[in-house]
Amino acid sequence: MNKIKEIVGVIAKTKDEKIIENFLISLFTKKELERISSRWELVKLLNRGMPQRKISEKLGLSLCKITRGSKELKMKGSPFKHMIEIYEKSLKKNKK
Repeated sequence: MNKIKEIVGVIAKTKDEKIIENFLISLFTKKELERISSRWELVKLLNRGMPQRKISEKLGLSLCKITRGSKELKMKGSPFKHMIEIYEKSLKKNKK
């Protein structure tokens, strides 16, 4: 997990979104990026209240993965929830 902290630290210090995007594209395979992206989409849809079966149909994910995401989102102090809140706030700022 120490290596994860290194990566997180570097990303946190980088202010340029394009550099971060290119870094992630270089770091992960296309398949890994697709999986990460679908998990992010899953969390956003769960947070918006979309039923799990509908999410399964839309994203082609198993109910098991969706249930895991749902449990993570509902946990006290959930990192998923925290990141979704940051994302939602940024959307509201951009609409102004």
